[in-house]
Amino acid sequence: MPPLPCAELHLHIEGTLEPELIFTLAARNGISLPYADPADLATRYAFTDLQSFLDLYYANMDVLRTEQDFTDMTRAYLRRAAAAGVRHAEIMMDPQAHLARGVPLETCVNGVAAALSTSETDAGISTSLIAAFLRDRPAAEALEVLRDLLAMDAPIIGIGLDSAEAGYPPSLFREVYDVARDAGLKCVAHAGEEGPAAYVWEALDLLAVDRIDHGIRCLEDEALVERLVADQVPLTVCPLSNVRLRAVDAIGDHPLPAMLARGLNVSVHSDDPAYFGGYLDDNLAALVDAFGLGIDDRARLAANSVRSAFISEGRRQDLLAEVEAWRVSAHAPRAV
Repeated sequence: MPPLPCAELHLHIEGTLEPELIFTLAARNGISLPYADPADLATRYAFTDLQSFLDLYYANMDVLRTEQDFTDMTRAYLRRAAAAGVRHAEIMMDPQAHLARGVPLETCVNGVAAALSTSETDAGISTSLIAAFLRDRPAAEALEVLRDLLAMDAPIIGIGLDSAEAGYPPSLFREVYDVARDAGLKCVAHAGEEGPAAYVWEALDLLAVDRIDHGIRCLEDEALVERLVADQVPLTVCPLSNVRLRAVDAIGDHPLPAMLARGLNVSVHSDDPAYFGGYLDDNLAALVDAFGLGIDDRARLAANSVRSAFISEGRRQDLLAEVEAWRVSAHAPRAV
């Protein structure tokens, strides 16, 4: 059976740096790594919480120095995503993390954009770019970077909010989101992963986001669930990430089936797949193994991802037709 056509909406491009590519880029840039080889580095991918992941995530980013590095990283993701069935990807990048290392804004933006500009011919994937801001850095810094991105006419369609969630409520970034919306940008934000359901409320009411990234803790607040269902707010859920970062104990404990049952507009994504044990198809396979997720439920998740994407209506209908064709084919009797 061919892979399920999907839109990937919750993907941090820096989180696609596989150990082998980290070593390749380190050698290219004359950087000495504190690991014996890629296998040794991979053994470090055992995290106790979000912060333990972020520490390694930011350290490994140091190999990204040139536009070509960012281009190679992005193209490597696109090749793997195509094999996973991704037909459209809205890719987040963390410009502040690179600026803090002395990498110019133009270098990281132009490097990723170069790969995205040929993504349809190279990988059969339509793409767009979202600039994500680090919530554990000052909001004033995020605002300055946003204004720099706008001044350089960076090819971004929206902004996001990521990094350590607990203790950094969305309300801190209200002005950043006001400026972004005034500039015509789409708005998304991580909320309700390690932070409480109250952060989801703030993202909706104070930041006026178009999508919530994660949002799994919404089930702790019945009024919030009712709001999310009524407005069909997209929730971009990342099951393997939630397990690796201890937001849930095991994949069998994941709330995604309950979220589907409540009528929430949930879809499945890979977050930082190089670190969390799998790409979009691996996340779906884990759900099938844990819950026996059927063909229709998988097609529903894929259709939700397409409906939640920031794409033209024509592109949306084309992708929904691909999902439906997959569903019909998957139900068809197999020749013996």
